[in-house]
Amino acid sequence: MHRNRRLTKRALIAGAVLTALAGCSSAADDHADEALGTKAPVERARPEPARGLPGMPPVLDPKDLYAADRPGKLSPVVKDFPSRVYVPNTNSNTVSVIDPSTYEVIETIPVGSQPQHVVPSWDMKTLWVNNDKGNTLTPIDPKTGRAGKTVDVHDPYNLYFTPHGKYAIVMASLDRELVFRDAHTMKRVKSEPVSCYGVNHADFSPDGRYFIVSCEFSGELLKVDTEKMKVVAQQKLPFDGAMPQDVKISPDGKKFYIADMMAHGMWVLDGDKFTEPTLLPTGKGCHGLYVSRDSREMYISNRGEGTVSVFDFAQNRLTKKWHLPDGGSPDMGGVSADGKVLWLSGRYDSEVYAIDTRTGAQLARIKVGSGPHGLAVYPQPGRYSLGHTGIFR
Repeated sequence: MHRNRRLTKRALIAGAVLTALAGCSSAADDHADEALGTKAPVERARPEPARGLPGMPPVLDPKDLYAADRPGKLSPVVKDFPSRVYVPNTNSNTVSVIDPSTYEVIETIPVGSQPQHVVPSWDMKTLWVNNDKGNTLTPIDPKTGRAGKTVDVHDPYNLYFTPHGKYAIVMASLDRELVFRDAHTMKRVKSEPVSCYGVNHADFSPDGRYFIVSCEFSGELLKVDTEKMKVVAQQKLPFDGAMPQDVKISPDGKKFYIADMMAHGMWVLDGDKFTEPTLLPTGKGCHGLYVSRDSREMYISNRGEGTVSVFDFAQNRLTKKWHLPDGGSPDMGGVSADGKVLWLSGRYDSEVYAIDTRTGAQLARIKVGSGPHGLAVYPQPGRYSLGHTGIFR
């Protein structure tokens, strides 16, 4: 009896010791594995990235939509194109071609009636001149500078391209339509009637699934589903007589900026929520919006007072204002490939301005045809074009 009790006690003690040793061994092994970096990782739930428009090239940097637009970062498609500034002269029915190295007009190309904008194609191989009243597009080969055979397209006030490159979007301002066409042949795919007046400018969400459109003559904004090719929301701007113009998204993709030439500033809009925007005054006749090559600033042309305001994205405020000597009417344009020069058309002065982006000094004032409008600086950095005078991603 006593002997059995002693045996049972010994067995319990031995089991406890073995259990303790096993526990120590397990802990020691865990620490050894951890020291060697072989410890099994802890699985954590990760938020799923937003699903982009099918076929759209992936965003390079979600924190900077303009990451592909760095100075001199030219695509192999455009790297051998000569550097030129193409200026559509609305009243002269011509395109003036400027050599930016000499600030001289080296050629004048006859085009259709009332050319409004020169637009780089999605694949960046062609420049399309929007002959609004002529109801045609004139293609220009940026490698040779030669104009090709015109293409019949009704009311092409402005032109954009979907982020996946399938469709061109014609801003048919007077027809009151958004016309989706094949990006290469320009054959009509779908027309989306709009109830606002004067559709003219746009920009796309980071995932490419929607775009914001300004309606100049009725002071409204549209939100359009890219894939469905359909207007999904509409709002009137909270300013009597508003005339929204250029549209540009912030580098982080969280805000849209819409220039307004009658409110004399730009509207700041949450595109996802599409709630009422707020107004940031910039100057009389606020018109064009252009992001710097380092994505830190945006240049804002104030057509009614001959100035350019500079907006700092990080500081969320205007930091500078540049005045053109002898005034002027700075309108639409773009930034040079190296980021050093801002080119703007002088809408009512038959001239083009070259402005130093470091100092705001006027580098040149070049005479062109009558009514210069949406000029394109070409080539520019980027992987593909979303249209207008050059929105690149």
